[in-house]
Amino acid sequence: RKKGKAEGKCLIEALDAILPPARPTDKALRLPLQDVYKIGGIGTEPLGLVETGILKPGTIIVFAPANITTEVKSVEMHHEPLQEAVPGDNVGFNVKNVSIKELRRGYVPGDSKNNPPKGAADFTAQVIVLNHPGQISNGYTPVLDCHTAHIACKFAEIKEKVDRRTGKSTEDNPKSIKSGDAAIVNLVPSKPLCVESFQEFPPLGRF
Repeated sequence: RKKGKAEGKCLIEALDAILPPARPTDKALRLPLQDVYKIGGIGTEPLGLVETGILKPGTIIVFAPANITTEVKSVEMHHEPLQEAVPGDNVGFNVKNVSIKELRRGYVPGDSKNNPPKGAADFTAQVIVLNHPGQISNGYTPVLDCHTAHIACKFAEIKEKVDRRTGKSTEDNPKSIKSGDAAIVNLVPSKPLCVESFQEFPPLGRF
């Protein structure tokens, strides 16, 4: 401005004033695996992003949905050892007596003593059809990307159509849904899948 007086913060000051978001460290541990490596002299090392909770060396963890229990020997980030990993940390951790063949991308480790993760035989989800040629009815089996898992899930039952904005039911047990529709659907995974409720663990409750 050539004339007058400008008030307020400069851009850099405004950015510096932003407070970091609160991390969900109080929730149970959830860490979807992105990859698994075998490192000579160390052993099996899964990698993933801590979504909720805290991971520490010595923790007894269970991998869902395979239900494999083991102990965390060490945790590291960017080749630096960590005493604890918190949400937002992309970490590798070494586990005892587990073969690389037993673990895979999409598995979710959690603390075996604090609300451990489990596989879901089926789950209910809100589905919005953005763009699909033709109609979708019971039996349709798309591949879902839920956290790091990539698994085909069958539309076992389309329970109701709902309004996209309000979430209110508009039709019970519709025969089919099409582009632009939102519906509550019961889904059955073709392979074991770890999925959580969106209210409790948002990163593991959307796809």
